[in-house]
Amino acid sequence: MDKVEIYTDGSCLYNPGPGGWAAILVCRGKEKVISGGEADTTNNRMELLGAISAYEALKRPCEVVFCSDSKYVIDGLSQGWAKSWRARGWKKADNKPALNQELWQRLLDACEPHKTEFIWIKGHAGHPYNERCDALAKEEAEKYQKEE
Repeated sequence: MDKVEIYTDGSCLYNPGPGGWAAILVCRGKEKVISGGEADTTNNRMELLGAISAYEALKRPCEVVFCSDSKYVIDGLSQGWAKSWRARGWKKADNKPALNQELWQRLLDACEPHKTEFIWIKGHAGHPYNERCDALAKEEAEKYQKEE
């Protein structure tokens, strides 16, 4: 089973507003960089799309070390929140609807075949991959800002 490190970040210029996401996958010393964005979105949606895109880029089951500065994504997966929301018909513990249901469903499906260790990284603290993902996500968001 391949071992893959995944680093992701999402950015939104006004929240809601133009946003971008980025992911860097590292396997056997090689890097794959992917990124994208949307004209009208939120930071949480971009964080989720970064994670989804990274997992969907994996071609076979892997041992993944998933690193992100998003507590929303890390805790949603590692604490089992997203699975609980899904089991309750996409309702949170307080019975309010969970946001971004379709993205959480995609992420849960994309993670399913992999064995993942989740690591939260403090944002803007000098971690090289996190800083690169942050810069790429902002570049993507700015592309959509210029189109408006």
